[in-house]
Amino acid sequence: MADIRNNFVGIKSPNPFWLASAPPTDKAYNVVRAFKAGWGGVVWKTLGEEGPPIVNVNGPRYGAIWGADRRLLGLNNIELITDRDLQTNLREIKQVKRDWPDRAIVVSIMVPCEEESWKAILPLVEETGADGIELNFGCPHGMSERGMGSAVGQVPEYIEMVTRWCKQYTRMPVIVKLTPNITDIRYPARAANRGGTDAVSLINTVSSITSVNLDTFSPEPSIDGKGSHGGYCGPAVKPIALNMVAEIARDPETRGLPISGIGGVTTWRDAAEFLALGAGNVQVCTAAMTYGFKIVQEMIEGLKNWMDEKGHADLDSFVGRATPNVTDWQYLNLNYVAKARINQDLCIKCGRCHIVCEDTSHQAITSLVDGVRHFEVIEEECVGCNLCVNVCPVEGCIAMEPLAAGVIDKRTQQPVSPVYANWTTHPNNPMAPKVAAE
Repeated sequence: MADIRNNFVGIKSPNPFWLASAPPTDKAYNVVRAFKAGWGGVVWKTLGEEGPPIVNVNGPRYGAIWGADRRLLGLNNIELITDRDLQTNLREIKQVKRDWPDRAIVVSIMVPCEEESWKAILPLVEETGADGIELNFGCPHGMSERGMGSAVGQVPEYIEMVTRWCKQYTRMPVIVKLTPNITDIRYPARAANRGGTDAVSLINTVSSITSVNLDTFSPEPSIDGKGSHGGYCGPAVKPIALNMVAEIARDPETRGLPISGIGGVTTWRDAAEFLALGAGNVQVCTAAMTYGFKIVQEMIEGLKNWMDEKGHADLDSFVGRATPNVTDWQYLNLNYVAKARINQDLCIKCGRCHIVCEDTSHQAITSLVDGVRHFEVIEEECVGCNLCVNVCPVEGCIAMEPLAAGVIDKRTQQPVSPVYANWTTHPNNPMAPKVAAE
């Protein structure tokens, strides 16, 4: 079997699946159950400084978005950081780490943006024997209104400053957790890198309102007739997370910076995609809250089986393999041509492909042939957009087939050019230097 042991900035765990800092990691009881189920590590739910207790709402804390089959697609969370006192958390972290020495325990921290506050809490966490700390610069609700969480994560100068403090006052590896609630994720990542962070983790939750109750006219979840924006997570945010991970992985200023990937990881395939884009491991929350801790067993076995099938002996053999294939639009090969093809043996004659192409695209799919209901691609009208593939309810019924070099594209009446190995220097690329045609 493939070796999926993980070493992330010196923090070792038996697999790359960690539970993210969230309700599932708020106490020893949950964390022990997670370790028994097979999780490789946890990020303990965010600790705050000693002082007035954190008070959470005592009503609904979650809003949700479901698919047509009631499958949970996204979860909105208005819960704050841990409302358990600091000393209780520290005592439990120390005990769990003693009992489970082979598992990774990273502690999430959020205190006011003052040097003395960070200087005070870091030795307390270090004394537990935890493997590292994660700086919570991402929480978009509750704490951000108090000058913490994403209020810090949206200001690169603050990120760099606090990261420097933490590197100065602790021996533990420092992971900076980034907020997605920002225009360009590269700027906070660069700031963390300048501050000396050992790694970044992303994404934290997306600021959101998932729904409005049209009887009471209050956002959900509703607390006594009022609602607030919360943090959105789950499968729906995975595309946002993948893009942001890739942006950091390929940015010259942060290339090589270790990344812990977070955002919608539900299956082994999701995890493999994050790793392929440059993440060193993944953190999971919503999937565990939806299906329970044992879902990690499917992730572990699925990842191992895929690695065996593809010949990947260990995680390093494919981490970052997809990163070089992420490019800017201007460098895409405009000579590449693919057309849709409908497998008539699989077609159930529902007509969805025809309707969407006829109404919203390029009128490239017939609905009748000799008066009989029949759906077929009109090659000269097809631009290869693949909308039909995405709306077809039958997997594999419609596929995109690239045209071979030299074939005449019936739509343009031009021969399809060879696929150039280096499109950045191809003369048809408007951004390429002026060189002779290949």
